[in-house]
Amino acid sequence: MDIENATALVTGANRGLGREFARQLLARGARVHATARDPRTVDLPGVEPLRLDVTDQRSVDLAAAHAPDVSLLVNNAGIATLTDLLTGDLDRAREEMDVHYWGTLRVTRAFAPALARAGGGAVVNVLSVLSFRTYPGNGAYAAAKAAQWSLTHSTRLALAAQGTQVLGAHLSSTDTDMMAGWDVPKNDPADVVRAVLDGLAAGADEVLADEETREAKRLLAGPPAQLHAAVAPRP
Repeated sequence: MDIENATALVTGANRGLGREFARQLLARGARVHATARDPRTVDLPGVEPLRLDVTDQRSVDLAAAHAPDVSLLVNNAGIATLTDLLTGDLDRAREEMDVHYWGTLRVTRAFAPALARAGGGAVVNVLSVLSFRTYPGNGAYAAAKAAQWSLTHSTRLALAAQGTQVLGAHLSSTDTDMMAGWDVPKNDPADVVRAVLDGLAAGADEVLADEETREAKRLLAGPPAQLHAAVAPRP
């Protein structure tokens, strides 16, 4: 992916990782459409703010019509409802899936023709260590991220014919607004985004941004009890 000459669109670019993606893409020479449900909340100089709600098909279609020259799509928009799958509000669990799975699919489908016109381009899907495992009380988020991971594989295969690179970026706790109030070790967002963009430029299909995420991926080959040993005592 030639980032320097790219026209990028970043979802959820008004804060956190999305804002950092937009900032670093600008620094690497890309033109950036920075999207948010309310574009007035985008405060990064040098970007073009654009309204986009990934849960609203009309909003997605309007954004795709406004930005027909996109060659790099960063599906970053996300929510964290902390919904337990057995006891939590089902509507909140559906929100997780609508943003992370259906939202990523809506946006990718809408911009795939633009990527083809650009010679293939690339898609980055911001995933999670919870694509691989879960924590008690956060099952809705983990299930949605696991679905988004599977979607990443499917769209990689589907878009290969038009030359589109699809990269899945997995990361553990990172110091963003979403993780505010959690007293746990956190990645620096700048380090995460730098690793993802370096992987993108190198042609990678996947970036595992920290050791916790790399260890979780390694444990997938073993028994589920080993993967979740630290958080789920055996009955």
